[in-house]
Amino acid sequence: MPESGIAVWTQDGPVAVFYLPHRLPALFAISHTDPFSGANVLARGITGDLKGEPVVASPLYKQHFSLLTGVCLEDDTVRVKTYPVLLDGNQIRLEVRANQRESIAA
Repeated sequence: MPESGIAVWTQDGPVAVFYLPHRLPALFAISHTDPFSGANVLARGITGDLKGEPVVASPLYKQHFSLLTGVCLEDDTVRVKTYPVLLDGNQIRLEVRANQRESIAA
């Protein structure tokens, strides 16, 4: 779904993948775990743009996380892991570890 995220399970744990078709690149992937609560909720957050940076707002405490860097905009000492992601035909390719890829059907 455009402008939203989905949660996927990988060997590295839960990952939130976002599709923002108005941006290039249009796919972003970050950890699904909110570092402030420990809950797996970030894929359900609201996506947006703050000062030109694509972000997702945590549905729990409303902190904004950069979809480019994973840094929390309200507290730059906190970040979530980011993952390289791309569309390959009808599959999303998500790099979860060096030299190891996991494919997820789109």
